Amino acid sequence: MSEIKVFTAKAIHTMEPSHPHGTAIAVRDGQILEVGTPESLRPWLDRHPHKIDAQFADKVLLPGFIDPHLHPSMAAVILPMQFITALKWDLPWEKVPATKTHEDYLARLKELADTGDSAPFFTWGYHRNWHGHVTRTQLDAACPDRPVIVWHRSFHEVIMNSAAIAHFKLDTNEIGGHPQINLTDGLFYENGLRIAINALNPIIMSPEVFGLGMERLKQVTHFGGHTTVGDMGIGIFNFDLEWQAAQMVFTPETTPFRVHYTPNVLALAHDGDFNRVLSEVKDYPKLNSDNLFFTDHAKLFTDGAFFSQLMMVGAPGYLDGHEGEWLMVPEKFEEAARLFWHEGFKVHVHCTGDMGLELALDTLENLQAEKPRFNHRWTIEHFGMSTPEQVRRMKDLGAIASVNVYYLHELSAIYAQDGIGKERAHHMARLGTLKRNNIPFALHSDYTMAPALPLNSAWVAATRENEAGEIVGPHEIVPLEDALRAITIDAAYVLGLEHEIGTLRAGKRADFTVLERDPFEVGAQGLKNIEIWGTVFGGSPHKIDK
Repeated sequence: MSEIKVFTAKAIHTMEPSHPHGTAIAVRDGQILEVGTPESLRPWLDRHPHKIDAQFADKVLLPGFIDPHLHPSMAAVILPMQFITALKWDLPWEKVPATKTHEDYLARLKELADTGDSAPFFTWGYHRNWHGHVTRTQLDAACPDRPVIVWHRSFHEVIMNSAAIAHFKLDTNEIGGHPQINLTDGLFYENGLRIAINALNPIIMSPEVFGLGMERLKQVTHFGGHTTVGDMGIGIFNFDLEWQAAQMVFTPETTPFRVHYTPNVLALAHDGDFNRVLSEVKDYPKLNSDNLFFTDHAKLFTDGAFFSQLMMVGAPGYLDGHEGEWLMVPEKFEEAARLFWHEGFKVHVHCTGDMGLELALDTLENLQAEKPRFNHRWTIEHFGMSTPEQVRRMKDLGAIASVNVYYLHELSAIYAQDGIGKERAHHMARLGTLKRNNIPFALHSDYTMAPALPLNSAWVAATRENEAGEIVGPHEIVPLEDALRAITIDAAYVLGLEHEIGTLRAGKRADFTVLERDPFEVGAQGLKNIEIWGTVFGGSPHKIDK
């Protein structure tokens, strides 16, 4: 056995209610031996060789942060692009300014693309609620010669100019006839996006571009203080390429976090054969390594993207009367869910609107009637719009939630005016209702749908302050303790890893996040401004490069 290492700290918050605090933590061979004080650890230290490490004496330790729904492959595609976003973005290598109007967006696009380069130009962050309707014609006027691909803030749609459509050979009658493609406007969305991605893959999945994106994603993940993340949907582009890239970039020697993988059943079943996908997914754990692994989780989808206002919403609908989109029509969703449910999988369901949630709950109720299961962890992913009655039904059926609370921060003000009205916009992400119904919930980024900054997500959950500076839906605020649980132990629960990570106690992995200030001293309002020193992963410190 190796030497015991004891880290001392100003404060250690274990997130274990029965043993919540300490000032010293003993670890050996990547495992926690005990949390307490230097004095209470004496039974270990008197018997075994040990070393005291006081480098965190003025810092605060929490369990390693966990994002249970992040998309390394999607982020790796986006991060090499030029960001043009309505809100500011703070990236480890760049600070992106806010661009909030139609005119400013087109001007910024022209400025970045008009460099004399003829290679396809990719940009991410467009959102029509700020940037207006940008069409193929407008892109042609701004950039007539260079192929331009505008990737929507939601990732669920792209807009191309004529040069790009011609370059990627997408101007055919068959493609133009797809119900989720509008070639006149250059728009490819939801399932129509799959056709565009297939054409774009030689560039976005090339070793140079995708490799750069994965390296940047690694920086982003460590920058947020994570020690575990969940890839909630591997296979979105190409399973083999994604897995090979992860093995090459996320090497144990250079990566201070682990990745739990959940297969994207919709993307993998491109031919509609869910039985084939089930057979393949059951074999994925054979690929596992120490830090990259599969368990018994699978991801399905109901309705469309929240950032695109393509979620399926019930009465009274959208202000302008438009309708959302299904990503999986109800019959196909239930067919796939039934296969994975009966095989004992933990099913994660992408739900953004209340009608998407209704489909997920109707299906769960049917499956419970067919084959009752306990501790099944049917997880509602995103949980954008819901009703209090649906939340109570979630409790009755044993469903849990992994929530993108950042929707509330970025979108509640603008969706109140141009989307769904104030009442529903202010009650996105009903965390308070989940808590009142004793439903476990995690917070996630769905990166890049939200910044991969767990303390920022916890700040939104504990304050419900939106980008306009309003406190909205105050009765849905959750206490600071619950917000921190949602990025530690309850996030571990969503991934089925609560016995290994999420709290600091004897027997768990020696993963913790090192903070410069104490969350319980600065309070909810101060969470987003706490500086992260770095992490300890498997007992080894990893400082963030500033």
